[in-house]
Amino acid sequence: MSDVKAARPRWLQRSAPPLALAAVAFHLWLIFSGLIPNLVSRPVHMALALPWVFLYEPRGGRVARAAGALLCVAGLVACAWIVLRREALDAQYGALQGALQFVVAATLIVVVLDMARRAIKLALPSIAVIALGYGLFGQHLPGEFGHPGIPVASLLGTLTIAEGGLWGPLTGVSVNVVAVFVMLGAFVGAGRGGTGFMALATWLAGGLRAGAAKVAVLASALFGSISGSASANVASTGAITLPAMRRLGYPPALAAAVEAVASSGGQIMPPLMGAGAFVMVELLGLRYADIMLAALLPALLFFWCTWIGVDRFAQALGLGAMRREDRATGAEVRATLPFFLVPFGILLGVLFLTAYTAQYAAAFAILAAAALLFVGPGLRPEPEGGRRFMQGCIDAARQIAGIASIILCAGIVIGVLNLTGLGVKITSVIIGFSGGDLWTALLLTALACLILGMEVPTTAAYVICISVAGPALQELGLPALHAHLFVFWYALLSTITPPVCGTVFIAAGMIETPWVPVALRAMRLGIGLYLVPLAFVANPALIHPGSAPLGALAAFAKIALGLWLISRALIPADEGATLRLVALAAGLGAIFAFGAGA
Repeated sequence: MSDVKAARPRWLQRSAPPLALAAVAFHLWLIFSGLIPNLVSRPVHMALALPWVFLYEPRGGRVARAAGALLCVAGLVACAWIVLRREALDAQYGALQGALQFVVAATLIVVVLDMARRAIKLALPSIAVIALGYGLFGQHLPGEFGHPGIPVASLLGTLTIAEGGLWGPLTGVSVNVVAVFVMLGAFVGAGRGGTGFMALATWLAGGLRAGAAKVAVLASALFGSISGSASANVASTGAITLPAMRRLGYPPALAAAVEAVASSGGQIMPPLMGAGAFVMVELLGLRYADIMLAALLPALLFFWCTWIGVDRFAQALGLGAMRREDRATGAEVRATLPFFLVPFGILLGVLFLTAYTAQYAAAFAILAAAALLFVGPGLRPEPEGGRRFMQGCIDAARQIAGIASIILCAGIVIGVLNLTGLGVKITSVIIGFSGGDLWTALLLTALACLILGMEVPTTAAYVICISVAGPALQELGLPALHAHLFVFWYALLSTITPPVCGTVFIAAGMIETPWVPVALRAMRLGIGLYLVPLAFVANPALIHPGSAPLGALAAFAKIALGLWLISRALIPADEGATLRLVALAAGLGAIFAFGAGA
């Protein structure tokens, strides 16, 4: 609750726990309550997010805090009005009527834009403002990028009182799926789950060459699978692994690069992955278990490549194992193992062995994780259980609010794209520039993902890029699942690629070293992030282990070999330039030649 204590006045601090509990209870209740109208559940979801953005994250001076409070109240009133007027609004078919409705629509849009600004700075709300401007005035543009014109009442109404913008399918994903999995991650992390991850990682990898760095890779993969956030991953696991690597004599730039790269992989590592994976479920109409299964082998290849890169650096620099006293014992692992194994086991068991939805599976896992907060090793009662439970609720509510801020704002952009047909026009431009060649279109899409990902979070970059580039890739013959995973992976590029490279900045700051050498090492360690998406396009069977297990395993082995050779070429130990060039060519050949079909 330490973050909430900064909020003022005191009554606001005391209100945080019950509000967090209400947010958790509401989203769990939705799972078991049956069908709730979208114009009820989605505005309530936004209303529960508003205080966490505007009141519990105070920014600026007294005037800024007062403005935040005013916007929070205005947003709450507007959301309540939508809920109370739902039946009448359904009959309007998305067209505003009367001055009051225009005021409500404008209020909702302004509040959502400022939510996004406070949560993730200016880039995404700026894109939303440009999209709104295009929707309102795009009919004045010459050529193919103009549109016939949309009445203001219809444009704003579709975005704010119908299910075509703020309350559209994207927000439905945030309400019904993302929030539930965020709660699972928060409850596992609030207890001994995080300790269990670190204990298992040190026990498995601490005794190996470059043990501390390999512990960072394993711990980040495990923790990232529940956090779904590269930045949170760096801050959490890096607080332990970075000092350990520094004590063992690692160059600071290498230590920070290892943590930055490994943490970036958390968003592509099942079972939880990032919020974008749940959006993918909605956009593709697939089960979450199918997305998770498709993402598993590529994610393992990414961490394999990072592991090999770490080992190569260790060879070159003579980095040894962790000290025995710094590694967990088997008894410590056994004591903490249930705190993440039980919730994850329940999640995977329900997902793959029953007909229940992903939401039900997560709900059962949440109940197990919450119960484990009240016991310690040996299932003895834990006196800190109540505090941990409330911390889990607060962490969940704050993370739900942050994701809601992104998705609500992205909903404005997607709503305008759908209303104006701009996405179709951009698709035709991509196809035109590519000359009808799929690989050229893939490179153009990758560049767009990198540029957009520099300024907006991964989920928003994925949603916007797949909306405009996805149809073009599919029209050129790429299957929908491959296109979505390709864009999702490349939306992560900016986490380690200059000039933004968010995880690099965080890790470099934590270990107090210049960021440029960190970024240069991170790009070599993280070469899998650049190559694996291209690899599963060239080897489609890789993401179909369920329907083509032998082909998937053959593709996995071939790509793993190629990544091993490329890492040897990029991170030299004692090889000459000629041998490294041969390794690079052989590695690229192994990845891209003789692609295995789906």
